[in-house]
Amino acid sequence: MEITEDSPTPATAPHLSRVAEFNAALRGYRVSVPAQRILDETTFVLLVGPSSSGRNTIINKLLETGDYYFIISDTTRPPRSNNGKVEQNGVEYWFRSEEEFLDDLKEGKYLEAEVIHGQQVSGISIRELQKAHDNDKVAITDIEIGGVLNVVQAKPDTAVILILPPNFEEWKRRLRGRGHMSNDEYRRRMETALRIFQAPARNNFFNFVINDNLEDAVRQVHDIATGTVDAALQAKGAGLVQELRVHFAEELDNNADL
Repeated sequence: MEITEDSPTPATAPHLSRVAEFNAALRGYRVSVPAQRILDETTFVLLVGPSSSGRNTIINKLLETGDYYFIISDTTRPPRSNNGKVEQNGVEYWFRSEEEFLDDLKEGKYLEAEVIHGQQVSGISIRELQKAHDNDKVAITDIEIGGVLNVVQAKPDTAVILILPPNFEEWKRRLRGRGHMSNDEYRRRMETALRIFQAPARNNFFNFVINDNLEDAVRQVHDIATGTVDAALQAKGAGLVQELRVHFAEELDNNADL
């Protein structure tokens, strides 16, 4: 078996032995009262975007200012080997046992958590937000589109920012610049991007930043995080989302055999 970025080593393949207990704990899940106080007092920023949108680069630039704290998620899966390098605790994830994760979940100590494919549980711990709060920093992380609604339901004042490529052709150029990928992988990334661009039509909590110039994009994310929203830039971003949604849908329809 070839070890890839998305493949666990054979010896450490994920297995969730207490899936029923996790599902039970997540049904009607509520953040604890002490945890809610921390949430209420902490500024939290979520960056969402397709592959090659530049989320990680923007986050790294903001971290350099010293005003931000990067939130690292918890997971029950074991560390993976990515291209011969084993993931490190507190770097890629906080790796926790099922018992540890479940105990904190039952006590309402997660902002959000999700059972993934019945094999692992991952989520954002209040413990990480506490660190940002105690150090008077803005909590920031990137997140997959499926987890955004859970976060917003628990913390409605979360600044959710959709990072956009300036146009469809530039997105394709950036993606291809990351190296060769199979047709299947390319299509999966296209499908994920389309789901992301469809989300603002169903939810009105998204802010938009067009990553055409990195310095400008970093400044705009910081402005939104600190409560300054430029209405003209938001209108421009909303229009671009609609254009991208059309382009991605057409590309998928025209390349159904990918």
